Amino acid sequence: MSNVLIEIGLEEMPARYVTDSMDQLKEKTKNWLNENRIKFDSVNAYSTPRRLAVFIQGVADSQEDVIEEAKGPAKHIALDQEGNWSKAAIGFSKGQGKSVEDIYFQEVNGVEYCFVKKEEKGQKTKDLLPHFQSVITGLSFPKNMKWGSYDLKYIRPIKWLVALFDTEVIPFEITDVKSGNTSRGHRFLGTEIDIDTPEEYKQKLLSQFVLVDYQERKSAIRLQLERLAESEGWVIPIDEDLLEEVTNLVEYPTVLFGKFDEEFLALPDEVLITSMKEHQRYFPVKNSEGTLLPFFVTVRNGDHVNIDKVAKGNEKVLTARLSDANFFFKEDQKKSVDEWNQKLEKIVYQEQIGTYAEKVDRIIALSNWLGDVLKLEQRQKEMVTRTAEICKFDLVTHMVYEFPELQGYMGEKYALLNQEKPEVAKAIHEHYMPRHSEDSIPSTVEGSIVSIADKMDTIVSCFAIGLIPSGSQDPYALRRQAWGIVTTLLGKQWPVTIESLVQQSFENVQASNVKKSDKVDVVHEVLNFFKQRIKFILQEQGIRYDVVDAVLAGSIEEVPTIVERANILNEKREDTNFKETIESLARVINIAKKAEVEVDVDSSLFENEYEINLLNAFVSINQQWEDIKSESERFNRLSELKNTIDPYFDNTMVMSTDENVRVNRLSLMKKIATLILKFADVNQLQVKQTA
Repeated sequence: MSNVLIEIGLEEMPARYVTDSMDQLKEKTKNWLNENRIKFDSVNAYSTPRRLAVFIQGVADSQEDVIEEAKGPAKHIALDQEGNWSKAAIGFSKGQGKSVEDIYFQEVNGVEYCFVKKEEKGQKTKDLLPHFQSVITGLSFPKNMKWGSYDLKYIRPIKWLVALFDTEVIPFEITDVKSGNTSRGHRFLGTEIDIDTPEEYKQKLLSQFVLVDYQERKSAIRLQLERLAESEGWVIPIDEDLLEEVTNLVEYPTVLFGKFDEEFLALPDEVLITSMKEHQRYFPVKNSEGTLLPFFVTVRNGDHVNIDKVAKGNEKVLTARLSDANFFFKEDQKKSVDEWNQKLEKIVYQEQIGTYAEKVDRIIALSNWLGDVLKLEQRQKEMVTRTAEICKFDLVTHMVYEFPELQGYMGEKYALLNQEKPEVAKAIHEHYMPRHSEDSIPSTVEGSIVSIADKMDTIVSCFAIGLIPSGSQDPYALRRQAWGIVTTLLGKQWPVTIESLVQQSFENVQASNVKKSDKVDVVHEVLNFFKQRIKFILQEQGIRYDVVDAVLAGSIEEVPTIVERANILNEKREDTNFKETIESLARVINIAKKAEVEVDVDSSLFENEYEINLLNAFVSINQQWEDIKSESERFNRLSELKNTIDPYFDNTMVMSTDENVRVNRLSLMKKIATLILKFADVNQLQVKQTA
């Protein structure tokens, strides 16, 4: 058994792509080894901003041998009447590189066939490893570069290649860079270094100030942060995304801290934290009560030499950033909320959709409509309207222009400073929620309503001008916004249908200057778009695919109702009588499809008591349907129909030769089917009996 080391030396990669690239290299390495039938014990992947590497342990010295059976003609074709080999048999054996003496017979489905065994001897691993360069060149990245006159597109230019099979260099060449055994240490603290064996890779790089193991580097940073917090009596909140980014920015991490003027603590916490985390990659510092302190923590790509000077340099950079933020904060307060809001008239949201002011008008209209649907009290309606009116004003402030991440946050702060009602200020902040899959929905009614209205307007407006997500292209994040609407409606348990929301939103779009497509097409496309989002949410909750299809087959009703029905059907599948119940209801739906017209059911045309019983059972459920409080009870009532459906079909010929009787019976089937389909299309359910 041998070991293999492959290292790709690069110009500094963007931090956000390093981990995924490392994982991809590891996976592709395993696939290549398996495809080439090379046994191995393990693959460890390493990465820094300047390198991607794999260390393969326990590599077999050669491929596994392969023995294959080749099937030829049937025995009666391979041998003539005298028992001599036929041309077909001779041709088969020659084609496999064998002779007729190698043929043997095996029975397949009662017929004997010719077979020969072919053995492919495994090649030496050292002879195959030069082809590993296809793995390197086959890596894919979100963004690529080209350099020189080379055709290769890669995340960054390749500067060196290390490729070792034990002590031997694996020869290959990529963009005029030849593989060897020479790696490079830290850009400033290290030098070039020869790697004699794969096993010494990590230790030799460490001697050149490169901690090549991503997890070890991350753990080292975390440990240093914890020790610093303990020694200073601080709390250093560790943002995991920031920790990962910092880990992929450095090769030799050393934690240090600096301070800033206490006057900057007058800025909102979000401004300070954003200035530190988003722009400088610093960790903020708090006391045990959660109050920000005038300190920051950063990670140096190097050792402790002149660490004080590094801290001072970082302090100057942060002070400049905070000075700008302080200036913006004071300047923004010189105008009122309404003055900032008027500036939205000159800001284009999207060329075909119009300005932000026009978008806000549509948000107001849809928010007010939602308030009426939800029967809000007058005071709450007024707060919803005010929130909708000023929900976007902070976009034109200096602070949000400089720090786009603070939209909503600064809206709340400035609204409070302008004596807006606290509920309105909080709703301005919350109407952007949920911002991502890990975010929570708005806590306030006002924030939830304006959030839904804003997101729905964006979706419908974009669909109206043909900006429809396709594949990975979704520049306006419409999938995320649709998901936000669905999760908010679900979380609030509001009795609002997606269909009514889409229809109303399109009416608002139609009344504005948006260049729009045909209403029927737009509404249909948006509703299908929402079905896909609801489908994803249900599947995430563990709902079976057929149940999802059943509850989404018709119009999109209230989201909480859809989810409740899906959960009920998912649970009821385990009931012993579920299969029979669904088959009875499905039978009604199937025969109802034959109804060309639907008339009022005339009981005088009934010919037996089973027709009367079924009609009475249907009428009873239909009259009470809207008053039934739970979807579980609705399903139970539909299930009870089985007791009258089965006797009905056993004793009644729906397709009577008498046209009036036939139309009457089909109309009853149609009415019952319509009621069942209100709950779910049970034909979509897979109810085959399991053993």
